[in-house]
Amino acid sequence: MVIPARFLRQSRILVSDMAVRRLAETLSRSLVDDIYKCSNMKQTGVSLKYMMDFGANPTEKSLLLSSQFLHKELPVRLAHRVMELDNLPYGLSEKAPVLKVRDWYVDSFKDLRTFPEIQDAADEMKFTDLIHQIKIRHNNVTPTVAMGVQELKEELGRRGGLLELPEIHQFLDRFYMSRIGIRMLIGQHVALHQPNPAPGYIGLISTRVSPVLIAQNAIDDARSACMRTYGSAPEVHVYGDPNFAFAYVPTHLHQMLFELLKNSLRAVQERFMDSDQESPPIRIIVADGVEDVTVKISDEGGGIPRSGLSKIWTYLYTTAKSPLEESRHMQETPNVMAGYGYGLPISRLYARYFGGDLQVISMEGYGTDAYLHLNRLGNEQEPLP
Repeated sequence: MVIPARFLRQSRILVSDMAVRRLAETLSRSLVDDIYKCSNMKQTGVSLKYMMDFGANPTEKSLLLSSQFLHKELPVRLAHRVMELDNLPYGLSEKAPVLKVRDWYVDSFKDLRTFPEIQDAADEMKFTDLIHQIKIRHNNVTPTVAMGVQELKEELGRRGGLLELPEIHQFLDRFYMSRIGIRMLIGQHVALHQPNPAPGYIGLISTRVSPVLIAQNAIDDARSACMRTYGSAPEVHVYGDPNFAFAYVPTHLHQMLFELLKNSLRAVQERFMDSDQESPPIRIIVADGVEDVTVKISDEGGGIPRSGLSKIWTYLYTTAKSPLEESRHMQETPNVMAGYGYGLPISRLYARYFGGDLQVISMEGYGTDAYLHLNRLGNEQEPLP
């Protein structure tokens, strides 16, 4: 059934009105009106290529233009998320961790909106300091939201309610994709101020990212984590040309490969730890295509049942112990993600942010292949929620 556009518009207006009323209970009316106004503005997406072209030779003028763009764009993106955080289903908006995150977004919105127009280099430097502080303020957003969602999931589980929560999953996809974009824009602008950038770097972007070398670094990190947990770790072999390189954000690629390797190492280690058989190595293959660079990670860790494949993309699905119980006895939010089940869905968002994707194909009883597709053309705009 196709829902008429006018009903969708009416529904969105109703949701916005409810969110405005809720915000008005704790914030000043003028601030709420400003958030509402900005949340109705269109977000402006940029591409990897645009960021590279714009930042290739940072000058006082280009940095001024960049800061003026961010001065207008960031409040719009933050306002979209504030309105959504304040109108989530199942009472999630009322959870203390979610309220804390909403307040961080409101504070950052307010800081940006009260910052005067940027007219010269001195203003630009002050603005750069401000957005750097905003980025730090939001460092713990992911685990804090995860705690709120986990609390809701446990509460609904006790009541015998829904456990899959598709609406919450869709919200988290939008929310974390937006967060990746905001942090990329801020991080790129701040990094362009570095006096002596590393060779080949344009802000956070490297024009010479070697997937093979990044994979080797991710292997070292993931195997170290596996050794700390189990006392040993399977071998990982990489196949590909170490001299092949393309333009990408190396920290994004490292994070995705680290998460995928961590899963494969754990699966192989647990399958063979009590076996007389030597654990088979995990294989990483890097392929250089015309449109995509593809990294395939293959393991023989026993695979995933077909019935469970869809769950791997669901937030908070994990077989590891959740850190939520420990965090309840702590004053601060834990800054670790192990046990929240965010590794795969967040990695897929990172891949999709610049026009790539992540696919997982499993053979139950044998192993799993993960295909990480990275758009090497850099011409895809951010998929803004």
